[in-house]
Amino acid sequence: MKKQNQKIGLLAAISLIVGNMIGAGIFVLPASLAKFGGISILGWIFTAIGALILAKIFSNFSKLISSKSGGPYLYSKVVFGDFIGFLVAWGYWISCWINNAAIAVAIVSALSFFFPVLINSPLYATLTGLSFIWLFTWTSSHGVKFSGNIQIITTVAKLLPLLFIIISGIFIFDYNLFPEFNNTEQSDFEIFPIVCIMTLYAFLGIESATIPASSIKNPNITIPRATMIGTVISTLIYIFGTIILFGILPIEILIDSPAPFAEAGNILAGKYAGYFISAGAAISAIGALNGWILITSYMPISMANDNLFPKVFKNTNSKGSPIVSLVFGSILTSFVMTMNFSEGLVSRFEFLILLTTLSTLVPYLFVSAAYIIFHFEKKLFKREIIKTYALGILGLSYSIWAIFGSGSETVFYGSILLLIGVPFYYVMKMKNPSKK
Repeated sequence: MKKQNQKIGLLAAISLIVGNMIGAGIFVLPASLAKFGGISILGWIFTAIGALILAKIFSNFSKLISSKSGGPYLYSKVVFGDFIGFLVAWGYWISCWINNAAIAVAIVSALSFFFPVLINSPLYATLTGLSFIWLFTWTSSHGVKFSGNIQIITTVAKLLPLLFIIISGIFIFDYNLFPEFNNTEQSDFEIFPIVCIMTLYAFLGIESATIPASSIKNPNITIPRATMIGTVISTLIYIFGTIILFGILPIEILIDSPAPFAEAGNILAGKYAGYFISAGAAISAIGALNGWILITSYMPISMANDNLFPKVFKNTNSKGSPIVSLVFGSILTSFVMTMNFSEGLVSRFEFLILLTTLSTLVPYLFVSAAYIIFHFEKKLFKREIIKTYALGILGLSYSIWAIFGSGSETVFYGSILLLIGVPFYYVMKMKNPSKK
C-alpha cells in the first residue's frame, strides 16, 4: 500500500509533461522568432505535427510495454539490445543533467527581474542556482508523489499568466501589427528549417511520463493519456501564445524585448501585470527544474537494474526515491551550472548545451525505428498495419530530419559524446558476462 501511495496519477503525469516541455523558453522565444516573420507560425505548426507523431509513438509504446521505468531506454533496448539501449540512455542522461544546469541558469535570469543584484554578482547568481538545484533534489528524495504535487502547482502557476495573455490579447489583437510572412532577405526555403529547429527545442520532454513508468498508477492507461494531453496543451500554448504576441506588440518592440509576454502584460493591464508575467516565467523555469531533476534520476536506476550501470545506482530510500542516482545527477548538474557563471567558461557551457541536442534527439530516432520493428516481430495490430507502420515511418523520418537539421557540428560532436560511453558499456558487460 505504501508503494502504491507513492505513485502519481493522471493529473501529475500531465503536469510532468507540460511542466517539462514549457520552461522559461516560451516567455522569450517569440521575440527570437519575430525577426523571421509570420513564417515562424508555420514552423510552430510543422514542429507540433512532428512532436504529436512522436508523442503518439511513445503513447502507443507505453501500452505495449508498461509498468517498467526507462521510457526511450527501455523501448530501444527491448528491440535493439543492450548496446543501443545503453547509448540511448547514456546520451539522454547526460543531456538531462546539462539541461538541468541550463534551466537553473534560466531561473536566475528570470529572478533577476525582481533582484537586479543577480545580474552583477556571479557569486549570488551561482548560489541562487545551486539552491534551487538542491531544493528540488531534496523534494525528489521525498518520493515521486511529493514531487508530482509540486509539479501540479507549478504547472498551474506557469499556465495562468500565459492563458491571461492569450485570452485577453484576443480583444485587442491588431492584424496590422502582424509581421510579414518572411521578414528576412533569405528565401522561405532557407528560413523555414531554421524556425522549425528553433521551435523543436520547446517540444523536448514529450517522453517524460514514460521514464518513471513504475511510479505511475495504471501506467498502460495513464501514460498514453498524459502523453497526448500534455503535448496537445503545450502545442496550443506555443502556437496561440506566439500568434497573440504578434498581434499585440509592434515588430520593432517584439524583436528587442527580453520579456515579450511581460511587455504584452503591461499593455493589457499595466505594469503590475508585467510583474505577474515575469513571476510566471520564474515559476515556469522552477517547475521545469523540479520535473527534469525527477526524470534525470530514473535513467541510471533503470540501467543499473539491467546491470548496465553500477549497482550502487539501484539504491532507493524509504520513499522509493533513487537517492544515489538523484544526488549524483545533481552534483554533475551543479558543476555544469557553475561553468556559466565563470567568465572564461561561458563559451564551454554553450558548447555543452550544443552537444546535448543530438543526445536528446537520438532517442526519438531509435524509439521510432523500434516501434516499427517491434510491431513487425510481434505481428501486432494486423488490422491497422498501414496506420501503424505509417506512424513509425513518419516519426523516424521526422527524427532524421530534426537531427541533421540541427547542423553538422551538432551531429559530429554529439556523436562523440555518445561514443564516450562505449568503453563504459564494455566495462559493465565484462563485469556481468552472463548478461547478454
